Amino acid sequence: MHGWFYDGGYMMGIHGVWWLALLVVTGGILLSGSGRFTDRTDTGREAPHEVLRRRLANGDITAAEYEERKALLDRDGGRST
Repeated sequence: MHGWFYDGGYMMGIHGVWWLALLVVTGGILLSGSGRFTDRTDTGREAPHEVLRRRLANGDITAAEYEERKALLDRDGGRST
């Protein structure tokens, strides 16, 4: 009995499906781990300078208070942003 099923055509189709499944699984693994090696120090919290800028923009503090507190942060943190 020769035909599509016995001549290997069926097996080639299954072989192609396995390759496709392998590619889908590999792609899923790569995409799920894509954010894994980012900077882990980011906790989603605002930096002190960002809080100061937001409070100044909202009118919670004056420009003089902003400058005073920013100077303290720059002195204590050893950096300026």
